[in-house]
Amino acid sequence: MMRFRKADIEDAHAITDLVNSAYRGDSSRAGWTTEADLLGGQRTDAEAIREMIARDRIELVLEEDSILGCIYIRRETSAVYFGMLTVRPLMQNRGTGKLLLERLEELTRSWHETKIRMTVIGSRAELIEYYERRGFKWTGETEPFPESDPRFGIPKSKLVFKVFEKTLV
Repeated sequence: MMRFRKADIEDAHAITDLVNSAYRGDSSRAGWTTEADLLGGQRTDAEAIREMIARDRIELVLEEDSILGCIYIRRETSAVYFGMLTVRPLMQNRGTGKLLLERLEELTRSWHETKIRMTVIGSRAELIEYYERRGFKWTGETEPFPESDPRFGIPKSKLVFKVFEKTLV
């Protein structure tokens, strides 16, 4: 049975391994969320994960004691921002990502917020379609990819983030 819990500092290395395995390198090609053709290097590191846990929130989904996925959540002035929606590559396409998004909406409502914001690499058509099916709409805004910070990966071409929002009813 799956359950959720808020990550703590002791989870940083396991989260780092999970996120990097789902987004970069050959292991990421087992799932559909790979960014290996767009970016080289790592997706994140334990220091960045510890900072996220200390400053904001990473919600985990577990089966028994095994981490199946995670989502980064940050409360902002006018919205709840999320990123790093991650599911173990061999566990993708089983509804775990959808469960994490439902958990995000549950937390957002519990904080009396109605808007969720996120960014997606603009060339990730299949991922954009996934979020649009779940009610996210492109705001028309873009943000630059942090090309100068190798902690996020090394772009293989020019990348830009598209900003998406969803209003909860």
